[in-house]
Amino acid sequence: MQDEISSRDRMLLTMKNTQADRVPVAPDFSNMIPCRLTEKPFWEVYYFGDPPLWKAYIEAVRYFGTDGWFTDGDMQFQYPRQRYEAIEELNKYPDRWIVRRRGKMDGAPYSWETTYFQGDPPTETEKPIKDIDADWDLIRSWFLPPNGYNPDILKKQREELGELGPFGISIPYPGFQHWFGLFAGGLETLVYWYYDKPDRIEELRLLHEAQVLSQMEMILDAKPDFVLLGASGTITLQSPKIARHLSLPAIQKLTKMAKEAGIPTMLHSCGKEKILVKWCAEETDLNCINPLEIPPMGDCDLAEIKRLYGDKIALMGNIHTTKVMLMGTVDDVERAACEAIDAAAEGGGFILSTGDQCGRDTPDNNIFKLVEVAKNYGRY
Repeated sequence: MQDEISSRDRMLLTMKNTQADRVPVAPDFSNMIPCRLTEKPFWEVYYFGDPPLWKAYIEAVRYFGTDGWFTDGDMQFQYPRQRYEAIEELNKYPDRWIVRRRGKMDGAPYSWETTYFQGDPPTETEKPIKDIDADWDLIRSWFLPPNGYNPDILKKQREELGELGPFGISIPYPGFQHWFGLFAGGLETLVYWYYDKPDRIEELRLLHEAQVLSQMEMILDAKPDFVLLGASGTITLQSPKIARHLSLPAIQKLTKMAKEAGIPTMLHSCGKEKILVKWCAEETDLNCINPLEIPPMGDCDLAEIKRLYGDKIALMGNIHTTKVMLMGTVDDVERAACEAIDAAAEGGGFILSTGDQCGRDTPDNNIFKLVEVAKNYGRY
């Protein structure tokens, strides 16, 4: 049995597909559970930043005793002056704040709206992009490369996290999984545009790729412990064919840049992920992937993924967030956690975690049980 090490070192060793003192335990509760633990309305955290979500997350890591995986490193990117003016309105109701923003781009008005709820994360209720041709100047302004960043907040965040976990900064990559939140009509509109306006979609891909590559240079300059490539549903929200066209080239370039800088990368993509694991293991320089969700949310069998790709890439997952974590008993959690460790922990390179985002009302005792199993059953 190895000597106890810090959560930061344990997570980093495992992300690099090596064996630490035990299996790290890092459930995905970056949003709703930390907000719940503040005992404040969610809009205080998400909109007013009281406390900032990243602080609430660190307190949740302390409370549950998990191995942290901090992904909220705030670069505060600085962009060239954009040619629009924004007007913000707040409308308060008993259970929500509705925030409306309006602006002008070259004389053309546009608007968007976000609703912040008392006990749930915010959601976009009006999206700014109505037409990919008419709104192209607006689209271009949002995908400009940054020309700098503010390092002060990163220093503060890193100091507050300490050895509770590795300090990470997240970055998106092109594809429907990122764009659908901007376009009125969402995925349906994007699918039509993909086939009806392929030149525009290719322009958008190249604009977004240039932006994230420039962001990555600045992220690597800040020297985080790791970089998270984040996207919700890369395969679920677009077909594998479209994902190979829009998303994979940027993943390849971003992971290569990080490898050359000596900084490990992790990729998060909820939903179906089996084919994405194959691509990342065989065609990119990615170090670790999560959350490897099981059916019906995903399509991953943890033991199969470990057998096929465990020698090439570290794995993180994959306890069911609703059936087990939210609705199950502590015995259900213990059983599922032991099965996951048996399936993927041999030789290291496995972080015990959950599927995408534990629900707000997940019982505290279920999370405590997950931690207990990792600390006892997950020792090497």
